[in-house]
Amino acid sequence: MRLGEVERLRGELAEFVADAFGSLPRRDQRRWGECYVRGLMLDGRRKSVQPMAERLPDGNMQALQQFVNQSPWDPLPVRRRIAERLCEAIDPEVWVIDDVSFPKCGTASVGVARQYCGALGKRANCQVAVSVHGATDTASCPLNWQLYLPQEWTDEPDRCRRAGVPDDVVHQEKWRLALSLLDTLAEWRLKAPVVVADAGYGVSTPFRIGLEERGLPYVLALTGKEVAHQEDAEPHQPAYGGLGPPTLPRYRTPPRAVSVLAEEAGAERFAEVTWRQGSKGPMTSRFTVLTVRPAGKQSLAAAQKAGGGRNRWDGVLPTRTLLIEWPHGQDAPTGYWISNLPATTPTEDLVRWAKMRWRIEHDYRELKHGLGLDHFEGRTWRGWHHHVTLVTAAQAFLTLRRLDPKAHTPA
Repeated sequence: MRLGEVERLRGELAEFVADAFGSLPRRDQRRWGECYVRGLMLDGRRKSVQPMAERLPDGNMQALQQFVNQSPWDPLPVRRRIAERLCEAIDPEVWVIDDVSFPKCGTASVGVARQYCGALGKRANCQVAVSVHGATDTASCPLNWQLYLPQEWTDEPDRCRRAGVPDDVVHQEKWRLALSLLDTLAEWRLKAPVVVADAGYGVSTPFRIGLEERGLPYVLALTGKEVAHQEDAEPHQPAYGGLGPPTLPRYRTPPRAVSVLAEEAGAERFAEVTWRQGSKGPMTSRFTVLTVRPAGKQSLAAAQKAGGGRNRWDGVLPTRTLLIEWPHGQDAPTGYWISNLPATTPTEDLVRWAKMRWRIEHDYRELKHGLGLDHFEGRTWRGWHHHVTLVTAAQAFLTLRRLDPKAHTPA
């Protein structure tokens, strides 16, 4: 946005900041929070502190630097208020779990390591964060964030201390961070309608079980390599040979890849579904739903635990719903999603929720290219979480204006 446009919004923005940043104890903190958010919304190639301070009429590089990097304000109450307002305004149909990467040079920035970088499509030096977004077909916004800390960082306490990582922060897999973010949102009295995520999370049986333990419905992408039994498969109990522990129940045939099960279902089983109107017309493909019994070591261990232990388990793997996409003109299915919703759930709903994950790509384009999500040049844990909270505030403000029929100023 141009300077004149941002200046015309200062009154509205001041009201938004007074509400969202009401937890900040000092007036000067709220003042610099509003100033930082204005800087993020202004046009400019870089949204780091120095160029923003130079573009803002009331910019002060030292004050902004201190506010985002050193000031001890807690970002969680700010995110909570933003999440409450956005959930009320958007009324999300799904919560999307995802992670986002930030390419970095050097090794001093908190959490930076050589790891897969989605922004570059390869392994590279970067930071990675896990996020939760509330989304519909027409609007979305981040609700919560957490920086991923690789184990090589937690193995070096001095390195963590230099970056200001709190003592109670430990290495956790991304799926555990995602569950922790959901727990925090639940503490804020917000509950996910349906959780969706890409295959990086969908293939994790512990993640799926964690969602089920929290009573959360999900539609998660899978790869075609994941294995399962058909719904009608039944385990049998081999005869006891009289020596050693009793033989456990087992399925007579090995599990097969879901891609194989999908092809065996036959192309004639797939029906055309339109999930939304795109800029070039209706978005349509062919889908079907199967009921399967997910297998593999993690699924087996989880079923045994739920059944009372290895020796008390009846051998029956639980059923789950498998959504499959086989587009026109393709020789084989191309998309797979697993859900704990019943197979009687309308296919149109399952498809719409599964596809809604891509809505947050709009978030990332705006957050990165428009609001400088990946422009933070500080190195500390506190500074990073302050910056993403301020970027979230900027996008939330613009999203609320887009949803307001009385707002006409370009955003």
